[in-house]
Amino acid sequence: MLALGFSSGLPAVLVFGTLSIWLRARSVSLETIAFFSLVSLVYSVKFIWAPVVDRVGLPLITARLGLRRSWMLVSQLLVALGLCILAGIDAPARLQLTAALAGLIGLASATQDIAIDAWRIEAGSESRSGVLAASYQWGYRIAMLVAGAVPLMLAEPFGWNASYAAMTALTSIGMVAVLLAPTEDVIVPTQTRTRAHAISHVTRAFIDPVRDFFHQHGRGAALALVLVCTYRLPDLVRSIGGPFYIDVGFTLAEIARVQRVWGIVMTMVGVGAGGVAVTRFGLRRALVIGAACGPIAGIALAWMAMEGRNLLALVVTTSIEQAAGGFAGTCLIAYMSSLTSRGFTATQYALLSSLFTLPGRLLGSQSGRIVEAAANAAAGGTVLTPVISLFSTLPAGSYATVAMPSALGAGYAVFFVYSAALGLPTILLALKARR
Repeated sequence: MLALGFSSGLPAVLVFGTLSIWLRARSVSLETIAFFSLVSLVYSVKFIWAPVVDRVGLPLITARLGLRRSWMLVSQLLVALGLCILAGIDAPARLQLTAALAGLIGLASATQDIAIDAWRIEAGSESRSGVLAASYQWGYRIAMLVAGAVPLMLAEPFGWNASYAAMTALTSIGMVAVLLAPTEDVIVPTQTRTRAHAISHVTRAFIDPVRDFFHQHGRGAALALVLVCTYRLPDLVRSIGGPFYIDVGFTLAEIARVQRVWGIVMTMVGVGAGGVAVTRFGLRRALVIGAACGPIAGIALAWMAMEGRNLLALVVTTSIEQAAGGFAGTCLIAYMSSLTSRGFTATQYALLSSLFTLPGRLLGSQSGRIVEAAANAAAGGTVLTPVISLFSTLPAGSYATVAMPSALGAGYAVFFVYSAALGLPTILLALKARR
């Protein structure tokens, strides 16, 4: 389970985090980089094809490995294929092919997640479910650390293609885990033979969980759904974090050490603090505190933009941002879990987890355009022009690769304040939910 968690986290970080740094290091526009975040929507809609993974076996391979392991192995092979091709091309120069490869890797990775979750539930006994879930989380976090830091450290001396080739080799860890894992105890459901049976199956699979949700929560159902959709909005719209640190002037090694390594440590601290808060103060109070974490992180990032290339400021901002994200994430998971009903837990949770990412990822695709528009407005004698005065004493090397350093810094600062403002209505919603 530890190795399968690693296999799950590896492609997600490489495609939706590290790739953006590679593109920005080669001066790809922020608008284009932010558009790549739309590829991550496959994780938000994976419930659409989950019934296929749940019911349909693969020719030849399913008979040998079983339903879940066969889907995992095929998904991992597709991820490895996509990363291998990505490692062999000049990604910033071939953006259309890079986008297509990111889509393939994202689709295969999301499919792998569906199969891994199903295998974890079906292959392990109920008494071991906690151990398996914890092992999965640790494996995923290790992958975040490796895929977030190692490629940056390798890119400077050996180049980006070599670093992605090394990451491609690591996909073998998940494949070995699949081959060594026991077969799950599951029977593939027989296909429905009549239209009536098909309609009944669709009703049970999709309509009944939604109907039950609104029946259980009554007038509070709409409030709960809006709160879920907006809770992590400030964090999800900030899809240009990697390019931001490149623009500020930090080296790849500095970003790897602070953002990727130290950031993971602070995320785990935030996760632990969130769990303690839910236990000690109750879910509703913790939910309000978690709702304030997104705006706090946004303000910290705006301050970072004004500090420029300051390593201490990077450490402080990373600590605040990652700890706040871990705290809010724990509170949201606990809240979404509390909204589900017995008998519909899996489907309702899958739908809720998809809902909470959709708005943020859609808005996040415009983050680069907002930064560049704010920078142009600040440089063009508009109401944002006074913000430039905050960047008059930047440290040496700050925003050194751009034509108008103060204007771009102002653009980033305005964007991060905007992301913080998006979280203010969520605090009010959390207070209302508490009552």
